Amino acid sequence: MISVDAVGVEFSGTTLFSNITFNINNNDRIALMGKNGAGKSTLLKIIAGVNKPTQGKVSFPSESVIAYLPQHLLTDDDCSVFEEASKAFAKINNMKVRIDELNHQLETRTDYESEAYSKIIEEVSELSEKFYSIEEVNFDAEVEKTLLGLGFVREDFTKPTNEFSGGWRMRIELAKILLKKPDLILLDEPTNHLDIESVQWLENFLKNSAKGVMVISHDKAFVDNLTNRTIEITRGRIYDYRTNYSHYLELRKERREQQQKQFDDQAKQIAEIQQFIDRFKGTYSKTLQVQSRVKMLEKMEIVEVDEVDTSALNLKFPPAPRSGKYPVIVEELSKSYGDHLVFKDATFTIAQGDKVAFVGKNGEGKSTMVKAIMGEIDYDGTLQVGHNSKIGYFAQNQAAMLDENLTVFQTVDEIAQGDIRTKIKDLLGAFMFSGDTIDKKVKVLSGGERTRLAMIKLLLQPVNLLILDEPTNHLDIKTKDILKDALKDFEGTIILVSHDRDFLDGLAEKVFEFGNKRIREHFEDINGFLRNKKMENLKEIERTK
Repeated sequence: MISVDAVGVEFSGTTLFSNITFNINNNDRIALMGKNGAGKSTLLKIIAGVNKPTQGKVSFPSESVIAYLPQHLLTDDDCSVFEEASKAFAKINNMKVRIDELNHQLETRTDYESEAYSKIIEEVSELSEKFYSIEEVNFDAEVEKTLLGLGFVREDFTKPTNEFSGGWRMRIELAKILLKKPDLILLDEPTNHLDIESVQWLENFLKNSAKGVMVISHDKAFVDNLTNRTIEITRGRIYDYRTNYSHYLELRKERREQQQKQFDDQAKQIAEIQQFIDRFKGTYSKTLQVQSRVKMLEKMEIVEVDEVDTSALNLKFPPAPRSGKYPVIVEELSKSYGDHLVFKDATFTIAQGDKVAFVGKNGEGKSTMVKAIMGEIDYDGTLQVGHNSKIGYFAQNQAAMLDENLTVFQTVDEIAQGDIRTKIKDLLGAFMFSGDTIDKKVKVLSGGERTRLAMIKLLLQPVNLLILDEPTNHLDIKTKDILKDALKDFEGTIILVSHDRDFLDGLAEKVFEFGNKRIREHFEDINGFLRNKKMENLKEIERTK
């Protein structure tokens, strides 16, 4: 059991949270919820031992292992993927090396009666007891199974880690954490860099193999399927619900309704007391009663209604200019990089108004197809972009193309047109830019902030073919819902490259699956696709075994 006892944090005289107390037990699967800036990541770092609290403490048994995956992390560059993942077993391997060293000393030394010899016997006995109590496993097989589950292929195992992007390095670090089989796994936005299959694999692993889990995630489906407990941070304190995310939302709504009723009742009571004081404060015969009521007001603990975001921003894309009947026609399309074949003989049509999802493992050609549609790469075959198609494209490098010398507000203000100009601050607020942050220059923004700002720019331009590559990374649940609703109402055509099931649910009407050098068209929504895909995965796992 891990105990968080009266923990508090202050920054520059401002209290982030205080007197937070709860226990984490074996088999707890906890979702840590709260609006941006509530202190979720800070609390996770304190439990991990990365940060120290201003007051209070976190305690756990000395043998407990706590593993932490932050949002941003890079692995070392001095070894292969397989070697880096195998570092998860470094402690066990070091233990074996030390035991061998000590046994060699016992064999070669002759000072049997000395204190030093006794200490060697004592140390080797203690280490051996620990080492041989560890369940015997094939470490290489465990590393292989975990890396494959997280989307790597065997050819990747021998490649240096520095050949991989930050997202794939995060997967290596995640593999190391899972292989350690810790008592508590702390994960901050673990699904941001995982495709759908890897998210499913991680979800199943955490549900069936992990001991304790605490996760911050904006992936509602992942959180719902995984967790059995929800801890919410709000107004510097916590609420602990022994239930999953969906049920927590219902209970939170009930709690806030009760708080609002108590607040209204108390406001009425205060008004009546104040009215009495004002009426009789100069009346000699009522002096004691007036003083009594003044003290009553002074001692009264004011009921607080927990924060609820009541902003109802109705985000709408500008009207889509009319396009041809088929914005994208692909016939016998193939693409190779040198000897590496990405996909072959792809043939499909996307009609005007279609909302489709490109899904599949990373590296199977989703982004390559997008680049082909955008005219950024050469290919074999035929690809036709329809008459009057005006493309709005969102990719990760969009953030790098922003003018660094403009402020956040200026970036949006220079392209906003029509009614939306009166709602720029609301729009920025929906994407987590508020207060002083709207006056920040782009050059001082974090990568996540730049990504969100690039998304806002896209929302303001009149287009009829939207191509969005992982648009939900760095967006919180509320902002994703706002974006999703806007996309549902969008009159044009949408191509979505995404691993976020909840975001795709109810949005994508058709699925293009990229895998095994080909592209398969599924005439069903994401849930129908996943039901079938999960069955295929089981067969694949059985064949692998």
